[in-house]
Amino acid sequence: MVDIIETLKTHAGYLHRQVSASDALALKRMNKLAEFKNFNASELQNHVKRRHCLALIAQDLGFNGWSHITHVLVQDTVNDFGTLLYPRGCGGHTNIWCSSYEEAKKIQIETGGYLLAYRNQFLVVESAYIQTMGLDPDDSDWDLIGRDWARPGDVEARSRLYGRLIALILKN
Repeated sequence: MVDIIETLKTHAGYLHRQVSASDALALKRMNKLAEFKNFNASELQNHVKRRHCLALIAQDLGFNGWSHITHVLVQDTVNDFGTLLYPRGCGGHTNIWCSSYEEAKKIQIETGGYLLAYRNQFLVVESAYIQTMGLDPDDSDWDLIGRDWARPGDVEARSRLYGRLIALILKN
């Protein structure tokens, strides 16, 4: 788990150095943060801190900010999973949305699907969805978590899956 957080911190450090070096793409990315929406390049260079870069990376991954992502990555019980598990390209797949965990778990058991979370809702998906996310649906970590991301049987296995997914996204 710590490896994921350290990886994110490393990416934030790199982004911060890019902003300091006036990299146009990095400066444009920083304008996505509400507090820097109307800042010009010079203002960004003078005001952006590492914590802002951490917040932006968390936001880009579908979380409300740095404290939100670190909470989700290290806790076994979470109320808001962010939007990481519903990336672009997955909307075309068959998925069953549920407002309660209990309903989603029942459907997951009946269908043999994968139970994922989106903010405070739950969805049951098929293996093609998992492949579109960039993960291997046959990865043994899915069995270790009981194919249940929201309440995994093995939190460390879920952490490894989080790590693989985040690494894929950061690489692109």
